[in-house]
Amino acid sequence: MATFNPVPANTFVSIIKTKNMETLKEFMLIFRFEPVLETPDAQQENEMHKQWGDFISDVAVNGKLVSTHQLGYNGVQITTTMDIKEGFRVSENEVIGGNMIVKAESFSDAIAIAQKCPVILMGGSVEIRDILPI
Repeated sequence: MATFNPVPANTFVSIIKTKNMETLKEFMLIFRFEPVLETPDAQQENEMHKQWGDFISDVAVNGKLVSTHQLGYNGVQITTTMDIKEGFRVSENEVIGGNMIVKAESFSDAIAIAQKCPVILMGGSVEIRDILPI
């Protein structure tokens, strides 16, 4: 005689969450800030790391994090004439410090995520762009 093994309730929650995640759109948050020549002291650096860790964790816990990247300080630019210029682009006194790809229902949802970003508290800005499938 076969025994009945019901599917655990949390399996249905996982199925529903997975189904809902499939309907979300992807948005890229681009983090910009004005470069500062001053090196933060240990306490300031620890606080910044904590703020970023909390922010990223919150996005991840809510199932909205796809990926995130912090950009380094080494780079080159290749121009239309194929010249190679050392360094990265500074536009309007701001540099791109990193990005995050999130899943959100709408631009409004992506804006709500971005408004919690620590780069804003540090005097920077967040650009939000929708990601188009190719």
